[in-house]
Parts: sequence; C-alpha cells; structure tokens
Amino acid sequence: MKFTKLFAAGATVLASAAALAACGSNNSSSGSKKSINWEENAEIPTMDMSKATDNVSFNQLNNVMEGLYRLGKDNKVENALATKTQVSKDGKTWTFTLRDSKWSDGSALTAKDFVYSWRRTVDPKTASQYAYLFEGIKNADKISSNKAPISSLGVKAEGKNKLVVSLDKRIPYFKLLMGFPLFFPQQQKAVEKYGSKYGTASKYMAYNGPFVQSGWTGSNLSWKLKKNNNYWDKKDVKLDAINYSVQKTPSTAYNLYQSNKLDAVVLDSQQTKNLKNQNGYTIRPTASTFYLQYNQKNKDLQNTNLRRAISLSINRKALGDALGGSSKPAKSLTPAGLTKVENQDFASKTADTNYTKYDPAEAKQLFKKALKELGKNNVSVDILSDDTDAGQKTTETLQSQLEENLKGLKVGVQNVPFKTRLSRSTSGNFDIVVTGWGADFADPISFDDLFTSKNTQNNGKWANTQYDKLIADSKTATNDEQRYADLVKAEKLLLKDQGVTPLYYKTEAWLVRPNIKGIVYNAAGANYNFKEAYVSGN
Repeated sequence: MKFTKLFAAGATVLASAAALAACGSNNSSSGSKKSINWEENAEIPTMDMSKATDNVSFNQLNNVMEGLYRLGKDNKVENALATKTQVSKDGKTWTFTLRDSKWSDGSALTAKDFVYSWRRTVDPKTASQYAYLFEGIKNADKISSNKAPISSLGVKAEGKNKLVVSLDKRIPYFKLLMGFPLFFPQQQKAVEKYGSKYGTASKYMAYNGPFVQSGWTGSNLSWKLKKNNNYWDKKDVKLDAINYSVQKTPSTAYNLYQSNKLDAVVLDSQQTKNLKNQNGYTIRPTASTFYLQYNQKNKDLQNTNLRRAISLSINRKALGDALGGSSKPAKSLTPAGLTKVENQDFASKTADTNYTKYDPAEAKQLFKKALKELGKNNVSVDILSDDTDAGQKTTETLQSQLEENLKGLKVGVQNVPFKTRLSRSTSGNFDIVVTGWGADFADPISFDDLFTSKNTQNNGKWANTQYDKLIADSKTATNDEQRYADLVKAEKLLLKDQGVTPLYYKTEAWLVRPNIKGIVYNAAGANYNFKEAYVSGN
C-alpha cells in the first residue's frame, strides 16, 4: 500500500475559512461528545476500491465500507459481514455465511455483491494495480492475463447469504486478506449508474460501513464521515461524524490543534523533540519502508554499481533526524517488527550489511567503476518525491549527500502533489522516485511480491529471473519454514543488486487528545478503524 509523505512546503496552506469549514471549533471534540476532527496528510486519490493503491484511500474505505472481517487490535480478525466461516480440510474451499445487512441507500447487500466486486477488480479492463493480491484464488491469474473468462473466478454466491471461495492453493494469510478493503463488496447498481465517475467523489458511491462519506468533490481538502444509519451494527457506532481536513504544514496543523480545531496531528522533527513529554504524545509504527525505486528505462540506472554507489552515499541516520518522528535507518525492504520467524524478526534475517551502510569511500570507488562501465565522465539524474515538508527534506538531503560524496553525479529534484507522484510513478515518468510502501497485511510477501518482473507496482521494471522463481516457489511451499527461506533468499538478492534502495522504516509521532477513546490502529493494512471510537469526559 503506497504511503504519502507528511506535510507540504509553505506556511499558508489551509489558512482560509473555506478550508477549515469541516473542522470548525463548534464541532471540536472539546465541545461535543459525538464528533472528532482528524487530519489526513494528503488528498484522496480515489474511493474506487478496485483502483485504490494508497493508505489515504484505504483508510477512508476501511471506515465507509465493510467486508467479511474487520481487523481489531493487533490485527485480530473479527467477524464483520461473515457470521460463520467453514474451511475444507485441504484449505482450498472457504464458505462464509453472511448476516443480513444493507447498503447506505437501504437496499439489501448479498453474496452477489462480493462476487461482482472481486470479478470487477481482476477484470483486465479495470486495470487494477492490486489485482495480483487475488493470486491463489481459482483462475485469478488466468483472468488477469486474459486467458480465462471473468465468470470462472473462484467465487460464487449460493443464495443471498452464502459466499463460497475456491482457491488454487492454500493461502496462509487468507483471513488477513479478507480484512483488507480490496476484498470488500461493491454495489453493482452504483458502479453502473455512475460509470467513469464512480469513486471520484463522495456522491458517486454506495457505502455499507459504519460511516458514509460526504463533501469530498474529488480534489478538495476537507470532507466528513457521517454515521451510517443503515449500518447493521449502528448501535456500536458512537460518533456522529469525523471531520477530515488535509494538513500539509506542521505549524498550521499544530496551531489548529492548540485552538481545538483539530484533535490529532502528526508532528515534524522539531515538534517531535519539543512535545514528546506532552499529554497525548503517541508513537505510531506504520509497518512501512521508504525506499528509492530506479527506472530501468534510464540506461545509466541499469548499472548495478551506480545503484550501489548511490546507496552507500546515503547517511540514513541523518535523513531520519531531518524527518523527525522516530524513523529508523532501513537495511531491508520488509520493515522491522512486521513479523517474526523462529523468534527472530524477519527484517533482521534479510538485512543487507554490504550496500545499505553509509560508506562514502567505497561509494566513490563503485561510482568510478560505474562511470568507466558506462563510458562517461558524469551522470545526471532527477529524484521525484511528494510536495510535502518531509518530501522536500528527503530530496534536499539526498541531493546534498549524493552530490557531495559522488563527484560527477548531478542530482535534480522534483517535488509534486501525492496524486501526481503516484501517476508519474505508474506511468514510468521518473529517473529515481522516493516511494513508501506499507504492509497490506502482516506478512513479508506484501513487500517481496512487489518486485517480481510482472507486478504492476514494480514501476522501475527491475527484473531478475531468480528472484521471480524464489517468490513463485514461496507461494507453493508446503510449510512456513520453506516459504520464509525462499523469501529471505529473494530479498537478499534484491538488496545485493540494489534493485531498490531502502531508506528508512517509517514511524510517526502524533499528538492525540487523551479524551478520544476506542480507536483501533494497526500498523499493517488500512491503519484506522473508527467504528467504536468515542469522546469521553465532556
């Protein structure tokens, strides 16, 4: 799941009354028991779950939509629309009994809504970048590559309330997948009614979750989530509204927090140092890694020694200090703390000690070697990132470090809005892009799958046949020990080649009002679940 950076450059963002309309002081949690004012760090790219790829979109979808399961505290799988689950002995057939529930327009939600949603996502015409997560569900791969009809997908409705899923192979993390918004139902009537507008604004949607969204026009920086009166479990939804506003400037956001117009803010590096002892200070792990992705269309960046030299020139600790929070230097693609294998952190098993360290002397030697191999005296590259405070600090820091340590390397920087950066990444319009990926579920395959040669998230088009084979082997391994061994080998190969260059494991520092209770936060997957959130002590 793609992560955005935090905060935009400039100190005038969201100063107008119009931008603050969704988070006025009259609606503050300090004056009402039924609403909270929350910040998001970037604009919403889409509300179409078949096309979403980023944490901003999925956090919205996780609260306005609902699937078979919801993920509770510590990623605990809890029944949502499913009231009963039966699994065959071979693990390949899952039968879900669904509760009676409704869409936000009052119409009945049935098993057919899951069938329609899943078929739509794997349909090549939809061009979902996330269709690969359906791999293992019967015929999903064949459908995505136009080798089988959509109707052959291993999902069917038996009456209104029974959903049967057939797998090609046992999927160890299948339950966690079912708690991810990509696998939630969609209302066919709404998709067909709104056509190309579906998911592009609040009004072009049908919802079935604890909340419904209103006020998002597709590009504005404020909107609301309102309690869904047609939600099956509305009695347990305690908030009437969550007022969202996009905050791209740390000083503006903190001022809004101090004046009770925001109830939670992300802190930048200086604020983190100054406010760490304040009541409400909260550290949020994000199960995400930020890294450099290299475009293999650039012939210079096809050179392995150039990529290695770039990595060795980066002082990751200094970069982390500039960004704040408590982000840690990354030595692996899979973030630290995501999962343990034999009581050892998976990230420590894959950690690269050769090319993710800071070693300017070795970097210079490798850069000289690269220039000789390329037949050049100098190289120029541009680094693409978000137009946020952290995005600008990242590109500025990288530009300074690389040009200082690698004489003959000219580095340009390009900072653009999050939505634009995603679009340019997808279309391959970059040399080097600063990318953040957060776990869709608590398993390293969520990261290692990204860099197989045909994965739609592999925007740089790095390819290695041995890597592809190891990932494929991991998916057919008969036991976890072999599966993890394949994944460790694959990730070590990726890092040795510097197919991508890990920068840091992201951790955010927040101020959250202590009287806001009941929020479920998970580092992996869609982060926030506000279903049972409430405001106390008023």
